[in-house]
Amino acid sequence: MTTTFLTEQIHLKKSFLCIGLDVDLTKIPAHLLDAEDPIFEFNKAIIDATHDLAVSFKPNTAFYEAYGIKGWMALEKTVNYINANYPEIFTIADAKRGDIGNTSSMYAKAFFEDLAFDSVTVAPYMGKDSVEPFLEFEDKHTILLALTSNVGAFDFQTQNVDGATLYQKVLETSQTWKNASQLMYVVGATKASYFGEIRQWVPDNFLLVPGVGAQGGNLQEVCAQGLNKNVGLLINSSRGIIYAGNGADFAVQARAEAFKLQTEMAAILAERY
Repeated sequence: MTTTFLTEQIHLKKSFLCIGLDVDLTKIPAHLLDAEDPIFEFNKAIIDATHDLAVSFKPNTAFYEAYGIKGWMALEKTVNYINANYPEIFTIADAKRGDIGNTSSMYAKAFFEDLAFDSVTVAPYMGKDSVEPFLEFEDKHTILLALTSNVGAFDFQTQNVDGATLYQKVLETSQTWKNASQLMYVVGATKASYFGEIRQWVPDNFLLVPGVGAQGGNLQEVCAQGLNKNVGLLINSSRGIIYAGNGADFAVQARAEAFKLQTEMAAILAERY
């Protein structure tokens, strides 16, 4: 999927919402636990209830890998269901991979070819040759961790290296890599004050922004400096939407929470564009 198409979908749906499908069997409604595949049934209900309010779904692969082969099969069924029924949706494998070149090539093949995700999150710590194998796939996107929303981000990401922060070096250096136009970046919503300078270094790339909702990030603050001419933001909410309710009407409750964010986004888009 091209970013042009993604931007078109954002304006069409009046939304730049990404919903994180981080499924924990201890948190989903009890009645689903009797299903043959509880994880997929939960995801399917959430997807069907919210697909018109979101432009992206983002399964965090750890929540599937934790359940072994059954979890991985549920992940495969989930992305296949989205691709078959809602092909306009931008899919993100939140896998945070990153390794030497031949290993990265296999990771890229797994997520882009076998599972047919549109994008995958990648850790940039090992540098150029660990990332470029992902960038070889046409119309697929690599989402580099840049400035994350967790407290530990300050351990390394904001440290100065030769007069620049480490995350700045990640942003600037990665722009010189082959097919850098296919890069996106993770920037946490809890780091809203950093978005202005981040946009100086990567003015045109999309930013995946977790941390709105349960982690305390503010949508208005992020948008004030994070939006660009192509919108350029995917705002992720996971727990705040998918666990809004835990009864038989859990999908209805999830839609209600997604609608709140989409309504706020629609107002921002109308004012800005």
